[in-house]
Amino acid sequence: MATAYDYIIVGAGSAGCVLAHRLSADPTIRVLLLEAGGRDDSFLIHMPAGIARLITPEVNWLYETEPQAALHGRRLFWPRGKTLGGSSSINAMVYIRGQPQDYDHWRALGNPGWGYEDVLPYFRRAENNESVLDHWHGREGPLNVCERRYTNPLSRLFVEAAAASGLARNADFNGREQEGAGLYQVTQKAGRRCSAASAYLHPVAHRPNLTVLTGALARRIVLQGRRAVGVEYVRAAAAFEARAEREVLLAGGAINTPQLLLLSGIGPAEELRLLGLAVQHDLPGVGRNLQDHLDVHVIHACTQPVTLDPLARGFGAARTALRYALFKNGPGVSNVAEAGAFLRCAAHSPSPDVQLHFIPAYVVDHGRRRMPGYGMTLHVCCLRPASRGTIRLASADPAKAPRIDPAYLSEPSDLAPLIAAIRRAREIYAQAPLRGYLGDEVFPGAARRSDAQLADFVRGAAETEYHPVGTCRMGTDGEAVVDPALKVRGLEGLRVVDASIMPTLVSGNTNAPTIMIAEKAADLILGVAS
Repeated sequence: MATAYDYIIVGAGSAGCVLAHRLSADPTIRVLLLEAGGRDDSFLIHMPAGIARLITPEVNWLYETEPQAALHGRRLFWPRGKTLGGSSSINAMVYIRGQPQDYDHWRALGNPGWGYEDVLPYFRRAENNESVLDHWHGREGPLNVCERRYTNPLSRLFVEAAAASGLARNADFNGREQEGAGLYQVTQKAGRRCSAASAYLHPVAHRPNLTVLTGALARRIVLQGRRAVGVEYVRAAAAFEARAEREVLLAGGAINTPQLLLLSGIGPAEELRLLGLAVQHDLPGVGRNLQDHLDVHVIHACTQPVTLDPLARGFGAARTALRYALFKNGPGVSNVAEAGAFLRCAAHSPSPDVQLHFIPAYVVDHGRRRMPGYGMTLHVCCLRPASRGTIRLASADPAKAPRIDPAYLSEPSDLAPLIAAIRRAREIYAQAPLRGYLGDEVFPGAARRSDAQLADFVRGAAETEYHPVGTCRMGTDGEAVVDPALKVRGLEGLRVVDASIMPTLVSGNTNAPTIMIAEKAADLILGVAS
């Protein structure tokens, strides 16, 4: 007989941890949280600089895309978190919310309650900002936001170089104005990563009404007529069923949530039939509207041994780890992407359309390719791409990865901002503050100057910025998957609460917005918000 709960949450990533925390605060509400990965007990998760070594199947889904026609047919590596905390346990901890216009646009698309002034209270409720307290920030939330205990000197010089190139300095990208250059605030606490699991889940794991199961792979949503009543899952090679007396809440993210809906017969009918799956609910938008920030790097050699590179190798890595273990300071506290900027590259853009992440080290192929010597990397991405892709099933087997096709650069207009951003990055590198450290341009390489040459470089080198969203889009039209209350359209007892509900990408990193979505969803579920 299936065990009964009030709510079943599928996925213990950023959104799932928030939901578990908020819903289980009422001791009369029984909550089950299912996570396909294991516990987040790796030292490398909690030491911020350990990010470079979290590309392992124990904590990472290690996805790959379909071959990308506009990127020379390459398959791109898509790391996603597979552990408590999800991608917040393996990301670069950069705390960015996006622009107010992003959320006002959601509201204009037919989603009342999702404008900037509507969601700002949930950003504030989530946040405990150690250094900023004003209209835009919170001081009492579970998610700790702070300045790093360590910042590489090159990151500060990058900010000076960006200012010398004409950008304003900005000490708070989440306040009055996003545009400018500065050091990123991070989701850390006392020198440790502050993942969603650390912030929301672990402090309440003792609650008797909260059950957390790791190693539990959901394989189907159980429906009775038009109502979701439970979840089938596999754990330790055995199959189980849990019953939800109120709702099933999907929080698997932009890849796993549409995958589970499709496996459950919820999605485009013809696509399901081709895989031999019974159609339970024809919902054409499931798995569509996939968006991601495409990223390309501009890398210089560094002429002085001040970068993070030697600290990731041999004796340097051991010394960094020991210092961190003993004192929780030094380079082990670095989130690697220490500084950045938001700027306008497209003519007449009303707000920043490009984001930069500066890394005082060589970072090529997600850090999987080791390069000798010392380097500095400037990642650039187009904030509001027009290209749209899909998540589709490759198999009816839930253990098989889905087909991920972001369709990068399928809209030609996405290419020009990247080319312009490469040129802008070169201008910043050339400024006086960095000049004494500047070696040869390694990528794209000084010989690549024309639009055609830079376009070819983008097609051959661009990677994901780790921000997939949109595959269970919120809205009220026929292609929308969930309504503005995040209920799956046409069904009862089923909601989606994660980055897949975003109608469009936010202008920046997606972790903070995902946590905000879950904070608001908890109120919607409990009837606190309309």
